[in-house]
Amino acid sequence: MLKAIPTICLFVLLYFYLKAMLFRPLEKVLRERDALTEGARRTAEAAFEAAERKQKEYEQKFNEARAEVYRMQEETRRKWLEEQSAQVAEARKRMEATVRGAKEQIAGEAAAARDQLATTSAQLADQVASTILAGRGRG
Repeated sequence: MLKAIPTICLFVLLYFYLKAMLFRPLEKVLRERDALTEGARRTAEAAFEAAERKQKEYEQKFNEARAEVYRMQEETRRKWLEEQSAQVAEARKRMEATVRGAKEQIAGEAAAARDQLATTSAQLADQVASTILAGRGRG
């Protein structure tokens, strides 16, 4: 057992020497590597999350722009329909006025024609009657 004491002391000294010279620096390097790896992972995750946020913002702005374009198109279409309706109403008024004027003109011409026809028929009747009476008086 006495002979084992130097081996035990040597083993204890070797343990502390390896711990101080090998294991502590190795643990330090491993901790640094883990910290760097974890930091890089966190940085990558943060970049990925930022990219997702930007993509969502882009999609939201794109949808808002699309909605604005649709709204403007609808507004333009509504204005065009209003203008078209106003033009149709104006054209209808002009046509009604033209038709009314034409009806009045036709009614006036018809009344004048009736008057002329009445006058002409009365004259013709007088001529026919004169001719018949003159023809009876000769015969």
